[in-house]
Amino acid sequence: MLVEDLGTMAYRDAWARQEAVHAQVVEGGAERLLLVEHPPVITLGRRPGVNRNLMASDEALGRLGVEVVQSDRGGDITFHGPGQLVAYPIVRLLDHRLSVGGYVRRVQETVLAALASFGIAAQLDPEAVGVWAPLPQRGGELAKICAIGVRIRRGVTMHGLALNVTTDLSYFNLIVPCGLVGRPVTSMRELLKEATPGMEQVKERLAEQFQKCFGDGV
Repeated sequence: MLVEDLGTMAYRDAWARQEAVHAQVVEGGAERLLLVEHPPVITLGRRPGVNRNLMASDEALGRLGVEVVQSDRGGDITFHGPGQLVAYPIVRLLDHRLSVGGYVRRVQETVLAALASFGIAAQLDPEAVGVWAPLPQRGGELAKICAIGVRIRRGVTMHGLALNVTTDLSYFNLIVPCGLVGRPVTSMRELLKEATPGMEQVKERLAEQFQKCFGDGV
């Protein structure tokens, strides 16, 4: 798996890059992990009725400089922005003998391992996709630290995950994150405070875990 760091890139531009890489992987090229941060953007998944979970007006979004994009990934609504590490794994499921569900579980396990290496005891929620972490200040209530939304086309994955590192969590007030009413979101900074690692370190650790988990392809 090759790792490509796109730096900061607009969502639509990164989507175009995904499409180009996807075509290469379909044709047998090296699997890829794209890492990126996006300027503020709200993306809508393909789930029916997703628009009802956008809570802000067009005027409010314009004042904040937040773009809205209809994506072709699965899932509901989410926010991407500075301080959030977005990872797009582009892999052939058949090479790894994975079903779609098995792939999503492996992505979740990869994030769990990366967070554990920084001392965050994250976990899964059987009722919701993603990765969750307990909030000590709220009696251990689980908050989403990483959202996951994927698409599989011609047996090759697209889209992926969004891990809140130092994300400004107030942006999530503009939406009902992932369509889950009353479920909080969190970030590595909210949990680790001054011990929060830099973005480059998080990228390196996440890439290492992906290469471990997806290093058994043909």
